[in-house]
Amino acid sequence: MQLKQLLTEDRAVSPVIGVILMVAITVILAAVIGTFVLGLGDQVSESAPQASFSFEFNSSSGVNVTHEGGETLDGANINMSGDTGNPGTDGLTNRNIPPTLSSGSVMTAEGVQSGETVRVIWTNPAGGGTNTIARATAPQS
Repeated sequence: MQLKQLLTEDRAVSPVIGVILMVAITVILAAVIGTFVLGLGDQVSESAPQASFSFEFNSSSGVNVTHEGGETLDGANINMSGDTGNPGTDGLTNRNIPPTLSSGSVMTAEGVQSGETVRVIWTNPAGGGTNTIARATAPQS
């Protein structure tokens, strides 16, 4: 083959490469569109918030839960729950959760039993799923 003929040849990319590229682009587009059509795209961005809490149990069967740091939370999406290990028992009463939880905010509850596990639960406002973001167990008396 002559050098002059090689430089003047103007064939395009081979048809096999073109077909492979078109299939790859179609598969990627279908995956992205399918993810958002099925609603999976919303769940990816809605993970549980990152926040740190400290628990202080007092002798009068109460607990103070202090937001130590991390994301600011909407109090409407936060709940406190107690678990004594027996299904259906939640002795927590008088839960006091501020409208907004930022660093230094304190939540309180009464009726904590000895050995009860107290949980701070976040409810996803977009889908209603829940995540436990903090927990502590009351000391045995």
